[in-house]
Amino acid sequence: MNLDEPFLSVIVPAYNEAARIESTLYSIVGYLKKQSFSSEVLIVNDGSTDQTFDIAKQFIDQDYLSIRILTISHGGKGRAVRTGILSAKGKYRFMADADLSMPIEQLDRFIIEMESGREVVIGSRQIVGARRFGEPSGRHIAGRCFNLVVSLLVVRGFYDTQCGFKCFSGDVAESLFSLSKLNGFGFDVEILYLANKKGFNIVEIPIDWYHQPFSKVRLFRDSALMFLEIIKIVGFNLFRKYSL
Repeated sequence: MNLDEPFLSVIVPAYNEAARIESTLYSIVGYLKKQSFSSEVLIVNDGSTDQTFDIAKQFIDQDYLSIRILTISHGGKGRAVRTGILSAKGKYRFMADADLSMPIEQLDRFIIEMESGREVVIGSRQIVGARRFGEPSGRHIAGRCFNLVVSLLVVRGFYDTQCGFKCFSGDVAESLFSLSKLNGFGFDVEILYLANKKGFNIVEIPIDWYHQPFSKVRLFRDSALMFLEIIKIVGFNLFRKYSL
């Protein structure tokens, strides 16, 4: 197996995820070890102050699977994902939330689409075929309102920009994330905006999504911050800050 250029890279941003990073990595490693393709896992430790790093490092010594931990100062999910994506080596690069709210087995759906010629595959909790389990109604309503703002101001055609499970071909990932500027939760919108502007082949696919307790998303504060980041994208575009 050539670990210098694996078939798949899985990037997991983690900030103070000691309570669940162990079960998440067990699931990811267990899934990958069953596959015939080569793979690597990158855990981006986003300046955690708990035991996230100590727990994650127990997974480093795996037969037939490369696992790396990248530790950076705390700078937000967007910065953590960008660090992982640009440090990865895979033909395909898959970002996964540390709470693993989508069953990792559904990664199969993303790979099928990538192998068919797609360049960006985004998981969706909203399109036909998707299923949500246990989501608080307030969070769901806030998400729909945010997506409406996104479609009006930034990019249209996507039903769920904020799902934390997305896959990119390696060259497309490097093209997009080298241009991205946002460090917070709004980075998802920015990446899709850039991918759309560049004309990449994008598809949104349904997933099963299970609400996890102790979510890092703070409904009102993070919604406000994401709205501000949407305004930044509009400004960056207006003043030609993106090299498209």
